[in-house]
Amino acid sequence: MQTVRIGIAGFGTVGSAVFRHLQREAGLLFERCGVRLVVTAVAVRNPRRARCVPLPRSLLVGNPAQIAASDRTDIVVELMGGCTTARELILSALRHGKPVVTANKALLAEHGRRIFDESNRRGVPIFFEASVAGGIPIIKSLREGLVANRFRLIYGIVNGTCNYILTRMSQEGAAFDDMLKQAQALGYAEADPSFDIDGVDAAHKATVLASLAYGGCVDFRQVHVEGIRHVSGADVEFAHQLGYEIKLLAIIRSLDASRVEVRVHPTLIPKANRLASIGGVTNALVVRGDVVGDIEFSGPGAGGDATASAVLGDIVQAAAHLARSRETRACCDPSTATPWLCARGPRVVDIASVVSRFYLRLSVADRPGVMAQITSILGKARIGISSIIQPEGHQGKAVPLIFMIHDARHDAMFQAMERIRRLGCVKARPVMFRVETFES
Repeated sequence: MQTVRIGIAGFGTVGSAVFRHLQREAGLLFERCGVRLVVTAVAVRNPRRARCVPLPRSLLVGNPAQIAASDRTDIVVELMGGCTTARELILSALRHGKPVVTANKALLAEHGRRIFDESNRRGVPIFFEASVAGGIPIIKSLREGLVANRFRLIYGIVNGTCNYILTRMSQEGAAFDDMLKQAQALGYAEADPSFDIDGVDAAHKATVLASLAYGGCVDFRQVHVEGIRHVSGADVEFAHQLGYEIKLLAIIRSLDASRVEVRVHPTLIPKANRLASIGGVTNALVVRGDVVGDIEFSGPGAGGDATASAVLGDIVQAAAHLARSRETRACCDPSTATPWLCARGPRVVDIASVVSRFYLRLSVADRPGVMAQITSILGKARIGISSIIQPEGHQGKAVPLIFMIHDARHDAMFQAMERIRRLGCVKARPVMFRVETFES
């Protein structure tokens, strides 16, 4: 009976779940893959810390580097997070000829080209299904099941924290700050939630997906990122009146062979779009291929068990790679290679040149002539207005005024918004969201 020895770096929510399921499902995994999977080392920051999942002291190591160099491990599972120690661990494991499994989307988005170059140069694979959308097998689908397709469009909800907050705001008419506190109380948001609510986590995932879909590592620094801090209950309500929901979306669109859009921002989508009904911490993605058309994926996108499911799948695949390598005495398995990820990917176009529809909310003085001033600025910028809403029942020095804008370039909208902001009749900074229907 062949045994594959596993070293795990990191024993937080995901690491402990992976260890627990490897112990509990050892028999099932052996039946399905024909290999005995055994954890032989676990690197933790604090070996003395009490843990919810019992961890034998004989497995503990203090330095993650020991796992990569040890003769007691065949596969290295990196679940620490961060981009410094994790990067060195992964590169060391690859140099030692050990397949790597990781859930680290930040590392892959910001340093992926270096890592994949080392992987392909050494002929040692890296598996990263858990880096995007937790339990949804989107990476494997893009790499294998949909490999014959050219991907025109990929879009979806890839951050459960933001989706939970926006869902509760939509259902209850609640304020953003109140729903953020609730998400933190339930463990869906960190004490410092900025990584999630400012869109960075979703942007890392979008970068990984774009790199896979379009033939080379996309530069994360070129990705346009906006979070949900400025989404108000009023905007959610006005969106409802217009027939839309607001979701934080990752949008990846192919323009031609050398240019792509990769952006993350709050987006109004029609209520008829399936993603509008995806609530709570669930993630969902739509992939549009030129051969298959639109395919939808949805499921748990975060949490220990959902992410552990993806990690375990990668461990089994890594073990199968080792088994084939041992039988053939070959160090390179073509089925696990990712040579295109060593190259520089297509250029991410600047958001200024992207065209979309817009939702624009202004807070203006309630007096004659205000509408004419604003529409004059939009008209001079050649920006077309689809509809205007001026709700009744608002009193005071300022009232809301909502515009739905036809397709326009972002730079034209930014310039027009700045001119509008400087008008004496405008009493607060304008609020603008993109509107997408994702029609074929």
